[in-house]
Amino acid sequence: MNGGTAQHFAAPSLHAMGRVVLQTLLFLPLVMLQACTTNPVTGESEFTLMSEAQELKIGEQYYLPTQQSQGGVLKIDPALSAYVSEVGQRLAAVSDRELPYEFVVLNSSIPNAWALPGGKIAVNRGLLTTLENEAELAAVLGHEVVHAAARHTAQAQTRGMLLQGALLGSMIGAQGSDYANLIMAGASLGAQLITQRYGRDAERESDYYGIDYMLRAGYDPNASVTLQEKFLALAQDRGRNPSWFEGLFLSHPPSSERIENNQQKVAGLELAGRDLELGESRYQQAVARLAEAAPAYDLLDGAYREIQQDDLEEAMAKLRRANAMLPQEARFDGLRGDILLKQQRYREAVATYTAALAKDDEYFTYYLGRGVANARLGERVAAKADLERSAKLLPTATAAMELGDLALAGNDRAAAKEYYRVAAQAGGDVSKRAAVAYTRLDMQENPASYFRVRSATDERGRLLAQVTNASPVSADGVQIEFRILVSGRVKSGVRRIGTLASGESRVVDAGVRLPAELAGDPGKYDARVIAARAR
Repeated sequence: MNGGTAQHFAAPSLHAMGRVVLQTLLFLPLVMLQACTTNPVTGESEFTLMSEAQELKIGEQYYLPTQQSQGGVLKIDPALSAYVSEVGQRLAAVSDRELPYEFVVLNSSIPNAWALPGGKIAVNRGLLTTLENEAELAAVLGHEVVHAAARHTAQAQTRGMLLQGALLGSMIGAQGSDYANLIMAGASLGAQLITQRYGRDAERESDYYGIDYMLRAGYDPNASVTLQEKFLALAQDRGRNPSWFEGLFLSHPPSSERIENNQQKVAGLELAGRDLELGESRYQQAVARLAEAAPAYDLLDGAYREIQQDDLEEAMAKLRRANAMLPQEARFDGLRGDILLKQQRYREAVATYTAALAKDDEYFTYYLGRGVANARLGERVAAKADLERSAKLLPTATAAMELGDLALAGNDRAAAKEYYRVAAQAGGDVSKRAAVAYTRLDMQENPASYFRVRSATDERGRLLAQVTNASPVSADGVQIEFRILVSGRVKSGVRRIGTLASGESRVVDAGVRLPAELAGDPGKYDARVIAARAR
């Protein structure tokens, strides 16, 4: 037995810790040797803990959820999406690494472009309206193709794992292990990967070799310079367009150094006599419809700002005007549905979300909003279907919490617990509520999980236990079992302490005095919570 409960363990000895460190140091060269790879773009030897198969798995698994989390696919202009994909594939064809490259246009005003491992690349409409020609688009996409081809995400993840001291955990069962599972913490991984700041070397490589890709594909590399000049000018005009700092500049910070590097690179190329493309007229034709839609999207962005300032009526007015300008765009109905849901106008919200889904049935937030509205109306079957569809497109704490509530209303406690458990892992206010809901269901089945118990004896040999409610809820019917080891046999007794508020501690007397030989040996007694129920 132990002086505490099973939840308390003795610290490892210095000798044992030293042995682990020694084993780690001896094993480290072997792992590093196995993890050394050649960068397909630069030809240099590099250290990475992510295999190519794992890169492909991450890209494939998180491409669609990351699109959902970054605004969803732009639906109103399929021809534009096909055009961007055509330009992207032209660059991918001349890259140094064969990958299943894919390119998609997302429905977001934030000017951004990103690449997931395995060649899964996206560009936002907010960036497309900033560019002037196809060569500048090629500079953007070529930069992202290099990130994928040169395995920059794998390198960044390896650095992060090492810096966080996760190498030892990664090395356990290193042969045949799946490192992708170690870094996939949930649906937010894709967003974390695309917003991480690459190292300066990775950014330089993507700029440098992206220009090579442009040239191989027949584009004028001078566009790489004008592109960076645009970015720097916008960065310096931060007050006019702060959304840039939420997007592209977060992971791709512009600088005069990048402009100078690109200028030097282009100056050293043999361009004389080559028929290189800017593609200005072709690009302007491709984005013409998006340019016409710009005023409607400006109203959408304005509506978001009005909502932040709690002026819902003005937001509604802007959305109605935007819808009149661009009736085929689902975003306007979707945001109107969000406002109606906030105003508890649930039937109107259901109808408005349904209108949005008629225009775009592949965006999670419309299903999520309609599911919540249907749940409030007591339409459980419809709510469950919508929430499940939303979670399939992009798992969220809100959907899991709502599905847990529906399961509990249907008296399916096991399903409710699982939904609450999932929701509780996400962080934020919804997760806190889910943790409380989960605890209310689980405490009666697993009471010891929610209490800290420390047992000890006082100077007179009385056996005591300090019990702390570590759960987020108050508990009733708390019972403590004391156990004493006497002559090889365990004797036990139970004490009831009634109610214990969240965070409250109480000292409980077992009602026995131990002889000196037992009182002086903490291994001979302990205590644990054996019963409790959430209030």
